[in-house]
Amino acid sequence: MTSGGYDPNQYPQGGQPYGQPYPQGGQQYPQGGQQFPQGGQQFPQGGQQPQYGQQPQYGQQPQYGQQPQYGQQPQDPYGQYPQQPGGFNNYGGQPGDLGTRFGARLLDGLICGVVGIPVYFVLSLAMRGIVGTILSMAVLYALYTAYFVLMETTQGTTLGKKIVGLKVLAPGGAAKIDPVTSLKRNLFVAVNIVYCLGNLAGLGMAIYIAVTISQDPNKQGWHDKFAGGTQVVKA
Repeated sequence: MTSGGYDPNQYPQGGQPYGQPYPQGGQQYPQGGQQFPQGGQQFPQGGQQPQYGQQPQYGQQPQYGQQPQYGQQPQDPYGQYPQQPGGFNNYGGQPGDLGTRFGARLLDGLICGVVGIPVYFVLSLAMRGIVGTILSMAVLYALYTAYFVLMETTQGTTLGKKIVGLKVLAPGGAAKIDPVTSLKRNLFVAVNIVYCLGNLAGLGMAIYIAVTISQDPNKQGWHDKFAGGTQVVKA
């Protein structure tokens, strides 16, 4: 070091520390340059990202795109009913609406009353008292039920239903139902036999069946489902 503060030996040494970083930095550039190929390699990967770009596998997602299999539910009759055009069910018939069915039941009641009411009064006069009344009611509704079972099993309909254009299909869509199935779907009238409470119980049952018919997409009442799935459709 000189008296002027200048030491020539410092510059070579100082040049090396300053100069060395340059080669070191220069060496780093290749390293950085090597990183670019690495980054550049990522670009083809990014470009090759058909895995992501081809995510039609996700976009197409045939498994998800084909989920109409769940929407269609070909094995679920309840799922198919709304898909049937014109309100037709799987049996090929249009379900009878509540008003039409009520009219048919009213007509059948009048027809049964022509025979049943005289029989009821004759029995009531012959057998007085509570026992006579109960037996008379039992005979009346037994005749009423027998009428429906006989007509449905032989004709597939009743006189009242025939007038308004309705018919009864058995579970599965068969044209006629068997006696046991018909008895099950008409057995609800038996509640009318209960002494004193019979009329009230019968009215409650009728209202309940009407509600279930109106709320069901296939217009099946509780008694239809109790019988295994009978269906009242337009003839």
